[in-house]
Amino acid sequence: MGNLCSLLKPTQQQKSLSSSSKKQQQRYSAASTSRREKKKLDDAVIREQAIAAALLYKQHQQNQQFDRSSSLRYPNGASKRSNNGSNVLPRSSSSRARSLTDPLLQPHQLLHQGVKVDDLETNHFVLVHGGGFGAWCWYKTIALLEESGFKVAAIDLTGSGVHSFDTNNITSLSQYVKPLTNFLENLPEGQKVILVGHDFGGACISYAMELFPLKISKAVFIAAAMPTNGQSTLDIISQQAGSNDLMPQAQKFLYANGNDHPPTAFDLDKSLLRELLFNLSPTKDVALASVSMSSVPFAPVLEKLSLSDVKYRTVRRFYIKTLEDNAIPTALQENMINASPPEKVFHLKGADHSPFFSKPQALHKLLVEISTIL
Repeated sequence: MGNLCSLLKPTQQQKSLSSSSKKQQQRYSAASTSRREKKKLDDAVIREQAIAAALLYKQHQQNQQFDRSSSLRYPNGASKRSNNGSNVLPRSSSSRARSLTDPLLQPHQLLHQGVKVDDLETNHFVLVHGGGFGAWCWYKTIALLEESGFKVAAIDLTGSGVHSFDTNNITSLSQYVKPLTNFLENLPEGQKVILVGHDFGGACISYAMELFPLKISKAVFIAAAMPTNGQSTLDIISQQAGSNDLMPQAQKFLYANGNDHPPTAFDLDKSLLRELLFNLSPTKDVALASVSMSSVPFAPVLEKLSLSDVKYRTVRRFYIKTLEDNAIPTALQENMINASPPEKVFHLKGADHSPFFSKPQALHKLLVEISTIL
């Protein structure tokens, strides 16, 4: 019995083991609590990233509606906004390698950046393509602007893109830009737009600025012809004679009225397209252009523009220089800028003649910046 009682009575060693066990349990409990709290924080971060990714995915999956006469696109529903009310900025649709001048934003960045487009003088961009191009060339810019909350219309000029007309029968600049002037004429009273012209589209928006100065908030020239009063696009191009051998090599003139009459249009040699227009653009975009480009009507290129101080010059102008441009070299761009200085000049490093392909993110950033200038 004495032996049994001694077994039932706790020893000092057992007390020590019991105390040690309790401390281990307390430490385990504290560690478990810490792990649970950390897991909650990790889960919260994962949820936030998942929400951002879901927003991006939903935006890219939304169907867009086209008005084929002017390639006008309308966003479906309101633009996506973060918790602080700012618009969500988009990812680029380009798959090429990116440089520091054309960065790719990550989902967590998209939730906290943007411009309040409703506070701008206008949030409506009208994009005008260059010679031989069509509204199709703006597909990245359209997506980026729409996903940032802007309204965008990309115009197909006469005989370009989906606009079915024989370019050989275009005899004037007014005929060529008719889809643009019709669009501006039909704008509701009091509404303004930001006109964006590329290449020969610069002469086209200049013509429209003279007709509708009160409907145009700003005009943006991207590697574009920016004529002075009494000047034609051919006059501008002639300034670079001898400095660019690619353009005359690439041009193939068409004589629909016979070889004893002036050219009616010209094509660009497809084998020289990449070197001339797309030397830094992704291969897929060069392929798109090679099957989409059309002839350029010659008569509008010859036409001298009448641009007045009381109309054309009342519209605020901005110029975006493309620094690796083989079609309109920087020296020629400088000549136009010096001849008729715009309000501000921007520079796109690493951009060829088609920055909507070669630098879509950087171009988008500049367009948004211009829209916010007071």
